[in-house]
Amino acid sequence: MKRLRRFRSCGYFFLFMALFACAALPVFAQQSDFTVGNADLDARYAREEFRIGVQAYNRFAFNEAILSFERALSFRPGEPLLLDWLGRSYYRSGFEEAAIRQWMAASGGYGPMSTEALLLNSRIETIRNRRNLLPIADDNIQYVESGRYPGVADKQTLYRQPTAVLPLDDGSVWVVAYGSNELVRIDPNGIVRQRQRGPINGFDRPYDLARGYDGRLYVSEYRGNRVSVLNSNGDWQSYIGSKGRGDGMFVGPQNLAVDESGYLYVVDYGNQRVSKFDPDGVFILSFGKKTVSAGGEPFGGLLSPTGIAAKNGRVYVADNAFNQIYLFDPNGAYLGVLTPAGLAGPESLRFLSDGRLLVADKNRVIMIDVDSAVVRELGVPGNDKARLVGVGMDRNGNILAANFQASEVSIMTRLDDIASGLFVQIERVVSSAFPQVTVEISVQDRLRRPIVGLDERNFLLSEEGNPVSKQQLLGAGYRTTNIELSLLIERSPATSGLREDVNAAIRDISSAGGAIVSLVSASELPVKEQMAGGGQPGSASAAEYSPGWRFDLGLRLAATDLLPVDKKRAVVFVGSGVLGELAFEQYGLSDLAAYLANNGIVFYAVIVGGGQADAALEYLASQTGGQVLPLYRNEGVKPVVQSLVSVPNGTYIISYESRLPTDFGNAYLPVEAEVYLLERSGRDKIGYFPPLN
Repeated sequence: MKRLRRFRSCGYFFLFMALFACAALPVFAQQSDFTVGNADLDARYAREEFRIGVQAYNRFAFNEAILSFERALSFRPGEPLLLDWLGRSYYRSGFEEAAIRQWMAASGGYGPMSTEALLLNSRIETIRNRRNLLPIADDNIQYVESGRYPGVADKQTLYRQPTAVLPLDDGSVWVVAYGSNELVRIDPNGIVRQRQRGPINGFDRPYDLARGYDGRLYVSEYRGNRVSVLNSNGDWQSYIGSKGRGDGMFVGPQNLAVDESGYLYVVDYGNQRVSKFDPDGVFILSFGKKTVSAGGEPFGGLLSPTGIAAKNGRVYVADNAFNQIYLFDPNGAYLGVLTPAGLAGPESLRFLSDGRLLVADKNRVIMIDVDSAVVRELGVPGNDKARLVGVGMDRNGNILAANFQASEVSIMTRLDDIASGLFVQIERVVSSAFPQVTVEISVQDRLRRPIVGLDERNFLLSEEGNPVSKQQLLGAGYRTTNIELSLLIERSPATSGLREDVNAAIRDISSAGGAIVSLVSASELPVKEQMAGGGQPGSASAAEYSPGWRFDLGLRLAATDLLPVDKKRAVVFVGSGVLGELAFEQYGLSDLAAYLANNGIVFYAVIVGGGQADAALEYLASQTGGQVLPLYRNEGVKPVVQSLVSVPNGTYIISYESRLPTDFGNAYLPVEAEVYLLERSGRDKIGYFPPLN
């Protein structure tokens, strides 16, 4: 492994302050004797409740924690540390407005210029401003260069002349290095983790890289006049095509695209056409020659075809001789022009998650709304030498642009993300094996998008201003392949006549391979059903079907069962799609969405009976990265549930050895975490109680 770039932070490591000074917080000061004065007794009672609340919080009993912290505050009103913890508990319970109120009060108690108040104010601002979970490009946000993956570092050539990038689920990216005939996989810290040079005779000027529906990779070889097929790990498998002008042959293949059905489209530059293949490389057809559209619009043919993308029954092909993007259907029929004007030299085309096109356009990155054809410039790289030929958005929301002329990949980040930094939360502290301590840390951006791909070098943990001993990264949520599910079944009159469909949905979900943690019947009083043998659910039971069934109580119960399990977890709701008048009687829609999102739980809804899904179900899915889908569809439910494995998760588990004195387990011990990634950072402070002894 080679270091591709030196790790950079926001300038320097902060000097940490002790989290809680005994003199400043007398309620938690170590006292050898208690007098009979009411103040001392109140302090003692508050401390006991505080300890109970912290322990409840760390075992995911957030309601219990809220009650304990509120009781502690009855003895010590206005104590900022108690208010801080009460806000944390409300936040994890989904009550964000209540959490903000407690944090604002705590900030005032800490003092406006204190470190604690600054952290709280930053947290409040982030929660108020975030809008979306998945990486998208906002219309009002400019992207600026936040770093580079240079081809040369410390006088050592690491790769040459990148032409394409393919972001991966773990935050790393495949870079196609045309000049050095290889694929290079680089992690978010700029470290080269893997190289692939193709078969025994090597790649011959690789140009673009695309992922098939089954995970296989396709690599176009410009001078080799072929497409290499690799497995998901990058190991070479076979070739598609050869040099020539016949069907399925190439002269200088360049850009690639794969549509939703798995068909491969290859821009055959020398033959001025696009060739289409099935997933196994069998030639289907080619198009791009002079023709006339069905509406009578003439098309003069492709002259210098470059980028290509395919989605929703349309194929988009860029031509940098005419500075146009043309539209075709999957059979090659010409449909018209996407962009009459506004392009300077389009090359790579890539779809964003929201359906807009990300385009490398000469020396800039632009975004195109395919419905309105509106073109907007997102940003330009910092290097004056720029010819951008490949572009993509990574799992952490950065735009990666392959700069062929400068022989580097430019990392472009939203300007407001750089300004606001990372949203870091210490979610849990386990101290049962003290002095060995384990912490779970959540790392997100300001829009609640998980930051994936971090390693030990990105974290700095400290106690009272000193780095901890024996810090070690034990695991990361994005790496797990375990799926944990909780099923929520609607028990309403509408589903009482759809029992066969409900049972079919349960069987389909169960066959996806995930562990079923619980099955909750959402009747008037939601209950957990008995699980069948092997921890799998049986068919739908004879639970009470009631017009007063409660979606909110059922969802809350189903989600709570997932809190202690692995990080790839989801509630799967099976219902008619109509939630009824009592759906949000006790818990509001926004509170339920926050409860799921703040605890990393994805929401899926499977609609039986052919009905339309309530807008509230769509909202819950959109806020958590899930989907709403009908039971009877061609692909079935199983693939969607299995896709939970690829949902990003920004939780990291780190252990260390504490050096702090425990006062026989009575001391409240602080721990601080700071996280760095390129030009961004974030931090959090929390504390815990060691075991009593």
